[in-house]
Amino acid sequence: MSSAASAPNSTDRSAESFDSKVFLATLTEAPGVYRYLDAQGRVLYVGKAKNLKRRVASYFTKTGHSPRIALMLRQVMKVEVTATRSEAEALILENTLIKKLTPKYNILFRDDKSYPYIGLSGGDFPRLFYHRGSFDKHSRYFGPFPSSLAVRESIELIQKTFLLRTCEEAVFAHRSRPCLLHQIKRCKAPCVGLVSAEEYAADARLAELFLRGKHADVIDDLSQRMDAAAGRLEFEAAARLRDQIRALQTVLHRQYVSSMLDADVDIIVAVAERGGLCVNLAMVRGGLHLGDRAYFPQAPHAAEAAEILAAFIAQHYAGQPAPARLILSPWPLDELPEGLHAGPARNEMERAWLDMALHNARLAVVARQQAGKRSADRLLALQQALDLPEPPRRIECFDISHTMGEGTVASCVVCVDGAMKKSEYRRFNIEGIQPGDDYAAMRQALTRRYEKLGVDEAATTPAAPPGFSVEADVSDSPTLSRASGGRNRKVGAGDTAVPDLILIDGGKGQHAVAREVFAELGLGSMQSIGVAKGEGRKPGLETLFVHGRSQPLQLAMDNAGFHLLQEIRDEAHRFAITGHRARRAKARSRSTLEDVPGIGPARRKKLLAQFGGLAGVRAATVDDLCRIDGISRRLAEVIHGQLR
Repeated sequence: MSSAASAPNSTDRSAESFDSKVFLATLTEAPGVYRYLDAQGRVLYVGKAKNLKRRVASYFTKTGHSPRIALMLRQVMKVEVTATRSEAEALILENTLIKKLTPKYNILFRDDKSYPYIGLSGGDFPRLFYHRGSFDKHSRYFGPFPSSLAVRESIELIQKTFLLRTCEEAVFAHRSRPCLLHQIKRCKAPCVGLVSAEEYAADARLAELFLRGKHADVIDDLSQRMDAAAGRLEFEAAARLRDQIRALQTVLHRQYVSSMLDADVDIIVAVAERGGLCVNLAMVRGGLHLGDRAYFPQAPHAAEAAEILAAFIAQHYAGQPAPARLILSPWPLDELPEGLHAGPARNEMERAWLDMALHNARLAVVARQQAGKRSADRLLALQQALDLPEPPRRIECFDISHTMGEGTVASCVVCVDGAMKKSEYRRFNIEGIQPGDDYAAMRQALTRRYEKLGVDEAATTPAAPPGFSVEADVSDSPTLSRASGGRNRKVGAGDTAVPDLILIDGGKGQHAVAREVFAELGLGSMQSIGVAKGEGRKPGLETLFVHGRSQPLQLAMDNAGFHLLQEIRDEAHRFAITGHRARRAKARSRSTLEDVPGIGPARRKKLLAQFGGLAGVRAATVDDLCRIDGISRRLAEVIHGQLR
């Protein structure tokens, strides 16, 4: 039970709301990008990592963070990751996401033009050049590359191989004799006519094909020359060719998370393996890869990947516009909604996008299975600790929050199969009680939650509706629909579901009130627990008041079921405080004129403007108020009496 409006300051809030141990246990060691999100789903921070598991773990296992990072970690509620094929791709994807999402805790906001490209100009004798900035429509560009050093080394190697010019147009047009680059065999000197336009164009075409990925012939030629040099015992020449091949292989590793093409594409893949089903959606907008998200269908395990993919597409694009093109796997599909342009990957870039989406889908399946196993273990441990007939699949927890009786709010959070289900969270604005009476507040919240349940309904819990649920990370619940921010919602499926276990965040008294409510509603068979804070409110020392037990129970601090109870209780605490703060802020910002009958927004605005604020209105006499257009003497008397 919480009656304070502030979060605990003795522990890190990230420990309450985000179980880093669970998440890290399922995290890949591949390179990629990670995103920290808060309770409202806002991106707090975007970072890249050569090893995602090691990098993210450093935030939660090390101490001595800067004040900025420590403040950020207290707000983390969820972590999303996108695995990439290389650290270089992670660097570029990080830059793209920082630009698009503008996270609060990222210091550096790099422009997308900060990454360099290799360029080939137009004309009869194209120039090979290093480029940053806007693109010229008469030139071709290749990249982006993660660093300027990689571009300059690549240009030097391509220049050695294809002998293309690198001089500026003004220099090229006014040369009268070959420059030093020709003498050291770096250029064929087209500026003075030492090579024909046709021969030079052929070299330029080869260089362009090489930069576009058609590199097999070039590598084979260099390999043959290296072997020939080694056979002639020209080891220095062979070593130079070997170094050229290695460096050219570096050029061949192109990045595909950012493209010059102004393309809007969705890449959607369905994976059915390891007994799991997953649909992964990756979005490319304006040529920039914006990350992906995994969806898990509620479908029979016998369903095929193509069937799952078709069902997802039909549902996903029913309420939102589709991009110009969809890249799908598996392909072909039997049926597609009319108007969608879809197909398999057509080129190297699209194949890279598709491979990345498939890789992330498989990682999501593995992570979900590992999280499911851990959840099952915790539920089994809780069943054994409480001597329940079966594991409690649905657990609901209640908490009360207020500040000295002001703005009382009750929260109800839901845990299904060991995972928090935010779509069924509820808050109750408590009214009509003595301020500060936590017992009355708990009674009202429980009554409003369970009065719709009849005795006959207490036997079964309806199955989840068919469809797809998004799962951005293994530590949090599906978040396609969020709980109402303190408002009373219409009755939904969650309101008629019967929990297997009810947690009351409070001691023996609050739990006794809960048992009275259940008895009055004919739900006396429901299992419940009161969770009382330990000495000094220190986590791990909580006492459990279990229905049906005469003596309170204390579980070992390393009990997996106890950890689940703590996690659910802390989430109820967080959710109650958030609702209370919002209600309190709204009440304190409300004008007392809003409570005066007959005073609407227009009259209220006129009064405040005429008298210079609420203090002036309160000091005005009835005659003063009557002088305002639209204020009768009777209304003036009402205003005067109400404000005084």
